[in-house]
Amino acid sequence: MKRGVLLANIGSPEAPTTGAVRAYLQRFLSDPRILGMPAFVRIPLVYGFIAPLRAPKSAAAYRKVWTPAGSPLTVHGEALAAAIGGVYATRYGRPTFAEAIDKLGEVDEIVVLPLFPQYAAATSGSVMDGIGQALAGRPKVPAIRVIPPFWSDAGFLDAVAAAAKPTIAETRPDRIVFSFHGLPESQAKAACERHDSAGACCRAQAPSPFCYRAQCVETARRVASRLGVEGEPIVCFQSRLGPATWIGPSTLATLDKLAAEGVKRVVVLTPAFVADCLETLEEIGMGAREHFIAKGGEELRVAPCVNTHPRWVEAVKQLTAG
Repeated sequence: MKRGVLLANIGSPEAPTTGAVRAYLQRFLSDPRILGMPAFVRIPLVYGFIAPLRAPKSAAAYRKVWTPAGSPLTVHGEALAAAIGGVYATRYGRPTFAEAIDKLGEVDEIVVLPLFPQYAAATSGSVMDGIGQALAGRPKVPAIRVIPPFWSDAGFLDAVAAAAKPTIAETRPDRIVFSFHGLPESQAKAACERHDSAGACCRAQAPSPFCYRAQCVETARRVASRLGVEGEPIVCFQSRLGPATWIGPSTLATLDKLAAEGVKRVVVLTPAFVADCLETLEEIGMGAREHFIAKGGEELRVAPCVNTHPRWVEAVKQLTAG
């Protein structure tokens, strides 16, 4: 059987310009899994207000982290795909799923690894939608095997800890904080009947396959154990969008609390992301750092994501093996 491996992520704009970012936001926010409202409301709202208003600010943020080779997310994603002999594809950017499938050529099976450690319909679910759309109308449709969220995979957890250790050793932090991408309460509740806004479901010993918060908390616990962090890890959520209620506590509110308690040095790990990107490099590494120092802290550093760490490359090979 001839197999091909496709690594899937959300994607990035094609350039750090207002026009390119606006086009990307239009594609991204038009997905009903991202903004769960009727199309006749969502599309005019996205094209007429949200994308045009957010694009200039987002473009400025992208310019802070853009590299000569392009978006960090894309650069790391393509490097990882090359390291494991697969292809990289994005839901809303380039290369598209259709382009990546074409690049694989004629194969009997496509192994799809959504690069999201924890399950969310807006990420893992949207990838499945995109794969189906990319295969629609093709005369030859290979078997599709999708790797489930890998938050509990020992190789991934080992790689997160290994990637963070040098930053922790250099910084000697008072606290280690685990910041995960946020999720609207409505989406969390729709995916998991056990979801509790107070976090009770996250104390379960066996997280539901669809409980995002529980998987985040357990990821933090297992990485913290590998790092020798005692007690319950500090877990918070970043990247909120719009007026909806999101799961918490927020990352900035958590940093405010730590600063008020006299904490001076913090290292932030972001294990909802496998590649450094706008959310890790700019939102946390720059924005959250400035916020924490303004509140009385002395230093905040964000640990690198697993990117192409050797342990992560080996873990991906194991996850996608036949």
